[in-house]
Amino acid sequence: MRRRLAIFDFDGTLADTWPWFLGVLDDMAGRFKLRRVDAREAERLRGCGNREILRALEVRWWRLPAIARYLRRRAATDVEQIVLFPGAAEMLRDIAGAGVTVAIVSSNTEAAIRRVLGPELAAAVAIFECGASLFGKPSKFRDALRQSGVSRADAIAIGDEERDIAAAREVGIASGAVLWGYASAELLRRSGATYVFESFAALRDVLLADAPLLGYGIGVAGEAR
Repeated sequence: MRRRLAIFDFDGTLADTWPWFLGVLDDMAGRFKLRRVDAREAERLRGCGNREILRALEVRWWRLPAIARYLRRRAATDVEQIVLFPGAAEMLRDIAGAGVTVAIVSSNTEAAIRRVLGPELAAAVAIFECGASLFGKPSKFRDALRQSGVSRADAIAIGDEERDIAAAREVGIASGAVLWGYASAELLRRSGATYVFESFAALRDVLLADAPLLGYGIGVAGEAR
């Protein structure tokens, strides 16, 4: 059926923040005494789950809130370096114009996200649930569902990391994994996502379809191609 609520991750899903993240990674490692990695190893880690990445960087769990605050501050400072992926703006306009409620659930701040989107596109987003912790998206998804008044059966969460798919599963909603963000395509194809998207056009087609579609680089979990 046509989805009535689309919950989007921001970094790596709508916005191309991987180059920015690579640029702050070394400074972050120095500040928080993490193990430094070069660009090649960072690329390899895209194929790992979030907990495995934390172990590889030697992140202590108690430091996660401070690291998150640091990344939010840097994103706010460097917001001019962050841009949407080509096709993201058009997709958001199309689905909002067709009556889909758009929500953004992100670890980033609402202020930074609004600046990247710009006033017109930000107005197409009905719900902002920001400042999510690393594994805190399930509660944010539930808040978005409550605010929207949409049933779980009519909602979908779309993200670029394994934790986005896991959070959707925990809340009991459909999920979409996009292949252009932080996690590798191979990891996301194994994630159990309801759909795997290779383009914003494919994503738009599913959100606006009266019945689930196959093709266009998408597939039901277990049949992704």
